[in-house]
Amino acid sequence: MSYQVIARKYRPQRFSDVVGQEHVTQTLAHAIEQKRIAHAYLFCGPRGTGKTTIARIFAKCLNCTDGPKVDFDEKDPRCQEITEGRSLDVFEIDGASNNGVEQVRELRETCKYAPAGARFKIYIIDEVHMLSTAAFNALLKTLEEPPEHVKFMFATTDPEKVLPTILSRCQRFDLRRIPAALIGKHLLHIATLEKVKIDAAALYAIARGAEGAMRDAESTLDQLISFCGEHIEEPDVLSMFGLTAQSQLLELSRAVLAGEVESALRQLNDLANHGKDLGRLLSDLLNHFRNLLIFRVSRGDLTMIEVSEAEAGALAEQSKMASAEGLTRIMEVLADAEMRLRDAASKKILVEVALLKAIEARSAMSIDSVLKQLQGLREGQATGIEATPVPARAPAPAPKPSRAEAAMVSSVPAQTTATLAVVEMNQPEEAADTEVKRAGEVTAVDGDLETLWARLIEAVGRASPFARTYLLEAHPVSFGNNLFTIGFAPEFEDHIGLVDNARNHTLLQTKLSELGHPNTQIKFVKAEQPAGRVAVTLAPIVPQARAATASGTIAVAKSAGGIVPPQKEKLVSVPFDKDQFKNDPLIQKALEVFKGQIVEVRV
Repeated sequence: MSYQVIARKYRPQRFSDVVGQEHVTQTLAHAIEQKRIAHAYLFCGPRGTGKTTIARIFAKCLNCTDGPKVDFDEKDPRCQEITEGRSLDVFEIDGASNNGVEQVRELRETCKYAPAGARFKIYIIDEVHMLSTAAFNALLKTLEEPPEHVKFMFATTDPEKVLPTILSRCQRFDLRRIPAALIGKHLLHIATLEKVKIDAAALYAIARGAEGAMRDAESTLDQLISFCGEHIEEPDVLSMFGLTAQSQLLELSRAVLAGEVESALRQLNDLANHGKDLGRLLSDLLNHFRNLLIFRVSRGDLTMIEVSEAEAGALAEQSKMASAEGLTRIMEVLADAEMRLRDAASKKILVEVALLKAIEARSAMSIDSVLKQLQGLREGQATGIEATPVPARAPAPAPKPSRAEAAMVSSVPAQTTATLAVVEMNQPEEAADTEVKRAGEVTAVDGDLETLWARLIEAVGRASPFARTYLLEAHPVSFGNNLFTIGFAPEFEDHIGLVDNARNHTLLQTKLSELGHPNTQIKFVKAEQPAGRVAVTLAPIVPQARAATASGTIAVAKSAGGIVPPQKEKLVSVPFDKDQFKNDPLIQKALEVFKGQIVEVRV
């Protein structure tokens, strides 16, 4: 007898022989026992997982002598005819080469005739998604109401290409990728029958390379037997298929997590020089970090991942070296590199860059964390951080001012923006002189309604530019007793109906809460704009703005009921010293916390 490849020689002949698809075989077996046999079945799944094999076994169950039954006799002539492909009542059709409407019309004509000797006439159409739309449409009526003696069994690797009208007429079964442990066990059984010795590491390497396809694993074993003879070891598998040894993969992942740049690049160079498939290396690394993430999140639950004993020990050790967020960022870097590798001119350089980015990503801080830390610095409540108070700069001697002028500067230099403005109060010079004599104190800008309004407009604009365009025509009226009153001049009265809704109320309340004013209610009214009012604008933060106290005091308008907007205000320019900015205590504290550096200071 001529030689048969392992994939055909050891092909399952009954449901109990099928590996890893119990959810399908048990359902079909119960359907036969309960005599609930449908007229059309669709088997979907990746290559080499048993779609056509299950269809053939199902055909044997239906057409065996004294059938339908699950436990048929393998020596039954009708079953042997199906196994050898010479049954007159079981037709295996290749959908790729018989995809035209003419072939389907011929099938419709022949299926009307009774079977030659079996109970059912069975049509097994492989790769059914290759049929044309016209062929599918020609099959619809026959598929929905076939003769009682006809059964259809379809197999496909791409069910998305099958028309919904076909899917709705079939019972669909989705086959899964076979776990590596089951593939290894089955290969060991075949190797024993073939009298071949194979190492456990070699079995795991073959199963890992098969990616859940039993036929691929069997073909690999067949090729290795021809290459190595009666004894197969892991290096034989790795050298033939360009795979990376599990120990090398674990060591490379450890170097990435430990931040050992030189070690990681050296290992990659060795693997590339030995002809390892870099695309497969990236895929294996990505799968390892995925297992590591699941291991960490599930607190060591191994039921959710497929790993060997050696890899399980490595996962327990490496899970302590990075956080879940760090592992997620590493996976994002590797996934992006895997997607770009196909079009890369130099694959090795791309993988080297990916490893460097992964090492940086393991300890990188997300933008949300940075914002929380900055907010904590602003409020003096960051973890392990206290905002260092900056003493007020003593005012330099200056000519006696004619009126009170002040520079209102944010008390938190860690913020990326702050408000710089001068408030001109209608008060006599004597009062101004009194204020000047009060040690030139720096008062927080949060006490100024106009400044709060400017910051609120900026915050709303980031969330809803549409709402901001209407609020630019408004002005703050008052803020007290947790009620923020916003006014529109009579010429903009029609804007009230556009902004006075639940969505904008929620938006404004949220932004006010972020600015330190929670539980605030919003009210829109028609009100004349105060005479001489000039909107406060935002300018870059500079600690040296405190020098503005040299020419006057810092003052805010106050009232018992809340904050009342000043009557006049204007912008003032403040001299800027880059060296003093870099040496500011809070700037230095922020650099220390975030391990950053000042690259450039722009005025």
